[in-house]
Amino acid sequence: MKRVAIATLGCKTNQFESAAMTEQFQKAGYCVVPFTEKADIYVVNSCTVTARTDAETRRLIRRARRLNPLARVVATGCYAQVAPGELERMPEVDSVLGNREKRDIAGLVEAGESRVTDIGAERAAGPLELTSFAEHTRAFLQAQNGCNSFCAYCIVPYARGRSRSVPLEDVLKGVRDLAVNGYREVVLTGIHLGAYGLDLSPRLSLADLVRRIADERLVPRLRIGSVEPNELTDELLGLMAASDVICPHVHLPLQSGSDGVLHRMGRHYTARFFRDLAARVALALPDAFLGADVIAGFPGETEAEFRETLLLVEEVPFSDLHVFPFSRRAGTKAAGMPDQVAAHVVRERGERLRAAAAAKKAAFLNRFCGRTLAVLGQTWHPGAGTVRGLSRNYIQVEYPGPKDLVNREVGVRVEGIRDGLALGRLVE
Repeated sequence: MKRVAIATLGCKTNQFESAAMTEQFQKAGYCVVPFTEKADIYVVNSCTVTARTDAETRRLIRRARRLNPLARVVATGCYAQVAPGELERMPEVDSVLGNREKRDIAGLVEAGESRVTDIGAERAAGPLELTSFAEHTRAFLQAQNGCNSFCAYCIVPYARGRSRSVPLEDVLKGVRDLAVNGYREVVLTGIHLGAYGLDLSPRLSLADLVRRIADERLVPRLRIGSVEPNELTDELLGLMAASDVICPHVHLPLQSGSDGVLHRMGRHYTARFFRDLAARVALALPDAFLGADVIAGFPGETEAEFRETLLLVEEVPFSDLHVFPFSRRAGTKAAGMPDQVAAHVVRERGERLRAAAAAKKAAFLNRFCGRTLAVLGQTWHPGAGTVRGLSRNYIQVEYPGPKDLVNREVGVRVEGIRDGLALGRLVE
């Protein structure tokens, strides 16, 4: 059998698409092996959100060529979509395929083709077939793709095209297929998930989709991916609060706590709106994990504006933050803005935000000492005789137990916290 290895960078949507590509290759008769092993074909599913992810894509491509000088090395994903010429000029690359081409990647690789079609012309999100996932207990499922927002800093609309929703019945079938194959948790993903259903006929909403999955109890645990602050509706929050299927986990792309910076970014909410929303989340879901994305050093960000962000972070009951140093992306509005922040200042502000995030995470985890959490076992560590799993509110928990606790949800009493990990024991 020919051997193929796939490396994935970036978001949960990319992880879902890599899983779908893996199934394609398996159906075409390939053996899928880890990216660290010798293979006949290497596929790098790239991200282009930051300059760092571009560099990581190039590093993985060179690594693949060293692993097997005779292999076919293929670049796909968002970097391949927006800058195919850069990758084609790399001597290690044999072919470049865009995001649309992932649907037919096995055939295109067999034919030795390079192809990057105009993603902006795509108007429908046909489902990528997926019945299994790299993790054996929880899987990501793409419900939506693309974005119409064109925030000043973001290259993603150019890499993913316009917002497109997977038809409702196709999403429901995807959840059913994963559940039938033993997955206990499904994570709904999308580039702009809160826009789900707005392009469908009849028009739907993310709340409509979530209600159908929860009401029909298609899977024991449903987790909702990142949702824009102004799209986390009271209806959706109410569904989450009332359901024993939907996990109490909310992720909001904040980006800045300064109204001036938010305006320059093209974000359509204020710091006060975000504070009020976070308060509503805490009231409806008091034990929920509340995460956010924050950008450090957006063009023109003054020290006073940055302190506004730090103040908001301190005031809001966040559980953790994803901190991104601003990355200048050619083709975005922010790339040409005046008053670009010096690199050393961007790094320093990022470090201050990460320190604040670490304090928030520690405080959140310590709240659950002495309490019992419903934990889905994910991996077994035979040397230690422990299982590591994930609670409904997104806490990593380790507890003694046998291998057969993997993919089972059990009650675990938290007895302590170590290095961001909750340590506990099974509740009889």
